[in-house]
Amino acid sequence: MDFLKKNIWLVVIIVLVALFVMNGVNTIPTQDEKVKAAWSQVDNQYQRRMDLIPNLVETVKGYANFEKSTLTDVINARASATKVTLSPEMLSDPEAVKKFEQAQGAVTNSLSRLMAVSERYPDLKANQQFLSLQSQLEGTENRIAIARKDYIETVQQYNTTVRTFPGRIWAMIYGAQPKQEFAATEGADKPPAVKF
Repeated sequence: MDFLKKNIWLVVIIVLVALFVMNGVNTIPTQDEKVKAAWSQVDNQYQRRMDLIPNLVETVKGYANFEKSTLTDVINARASATKVTLSPEMLSDPEAVKKFEQAQGAVTNSLSRLMAVSERYPDLKANQQFLSLQSQLEGTENRIAIARKDYIETVQQYNTTVRTFPGRIWAMIYGAQPKQEFAATEGADKPPAVKF
């Protein structure tokens, strides 16, 4: 007891350092897991969209007058996008994220053109299967936007921890790198060009 009374400041410092270490040890791995989970949700929504596209294309193919080039663009964009994968381990690689965003952006643009061109076909617009797929696709696009927003927020929190003190110390110990956020794709501020 005498030792405690004489060295109270030393004991307080040791306790504070111990709390600091215990808290910091788990911060980066915990936030890294949150980033991975958020990314999995983004990837899940993109996969949902990819799964809807073949049904949409088959429904639209039934209309003989429908622009074949628009359908070909959708099919090619989907095929290209399925070749570009982005694992959670690659989220720190700006080039890999950029390639993934470009592939998904091509799918988004081709689907936008498909939906815009479909306005010219009253029979297609009245087809219940097409309307159902269109509604599911719109819902999926909204889910993608929400999942991307959640991912961006999670990455922002992770990157702030990795780049600031004391997280920077733990980042060096773990070898943690900042993760890439989504950026707006080039031309996203302009509506797709549709020529009749």
